[in-house]
Amino acid sequence: MRCTNLSQERQEMEQVIQRLRQFRDERNWQQFHNPKDLAVALSIEASELLEVFLWKAPEAADPEKVKEELADVLAYALLLSDAYNFDIEKIILEKIERNEEKYPVHKAKGTAKKYNEL
Repeated sequence: MRCTNLSQERQEMEQVIQRLRQFRDERNWQQFHNPKDLAVALSIEASELLEVFLWKAPEAADPEKVKEELADVLAYALLLSDAYNFDIEKIILEKIERNEEKYPVHKAKGTAKKYNEL
């Protein structure tokens, strides 16, 4: 059953990426969506997400604004991944594996220290 869910999740993610491409292409924006500019846009949108939390307790941030800015961040990340033909699941799982090596549970559990300080 897990394989069915993964297959369905991959199809759903591909549909999301396809919808992003369609939105972009209908507006002839691919010319602006080179990897550098996508990375810049991603950074700007991440800053807008941070702004939602500025000068507030975390729980005071407006969830609707968080959702809107997070959608922008994710959209640009997906478009950047698409520009390089990256397999999203694969690159995330590879990063988790690298982080597991850098942050072993017995050293990292319960601490926010960086790996070189553990």
